[in-house]
Amino acid sequence: MEAKTDKKIKDKMEAKIYDQKGGVAGSIDLPAKVFAAKWRSDLVHQVVEGMRSNKRAGTADTKGRGEVRGGGKKPWKQKGTGRARHGSSRSPIWVGGGVTHGPLAEKNYKRKISKKMRAQALFSVLSKKLKDNEIIFVDTLTQSDIKTKKGVEVIKNLAKASGFPTLATSKKPRALTALFGRSEKTEKSFRNIPSLQIVFLKNLNPLDVLNRKYLVIENPTEAVKFLESRS
Repeated sequence: MEAKTDKKIKDKMEAKIYDQKGGVAGSIDLPAKVFAAKWRSDLVHQVVEGMRSNKRAGTADTKGRGEVRGGGKKPWKQKGTGRARHGSSRSPIWVGGGVTHGPLAEKNYKRKISKKMRAQALFSVLSKKLKDNEIIFVDTLTQSDIKTKKGVEVIKNLAKASGFPTLATSKKPRALTALFGRSEKTEKSFRNIPSLQIVFLKNLNPLDVLNRKYLVIENPTEAVKFLESRS
């Protein structure tokens, strides 16, 4: 019986859920496969670099010496001038000449990232964030009207309750706020707060999570179920 009990404890972890006033609204059992996954730096690096590569526009393009206009005539005769020999003014060592080994628009930067790899990398990052005490669970961020002032008040309350002062005072995005569903009033109330970056839970990915110090997850009960289903 003790072995079975220990296994259940390992499979579930408990975390606090805060309300908009900064009070404790309850707790939630977190699945170990999502929030206690092993840190896999190799997998996380592969997925993150693949996502960065997929974001590249690939429009940078340069011309080689054969594509640059002009330079057909030899600048000066081969011998007798006392100057170095040159055959074209469009050589790469000339100003206005072609570019050597420059970027070409024909290059394809796309990388394939499987769903399983992306999910496992996300679980690894989420687990590290939770271990470092950088995840805040909020019961709801829903607002009755569009008021940035109210949004700021909510963030100040959460910052005070969680012990993350920069969550409310930073002038640059410090927290990634994952909203469970679309709400125009909620989005517009929080999107102008400089310390936040607003995303939707369905779009949560390792790159965005790693780019921010803190992660705020709204409606954790449904959010955790959704994350668990991605494995």
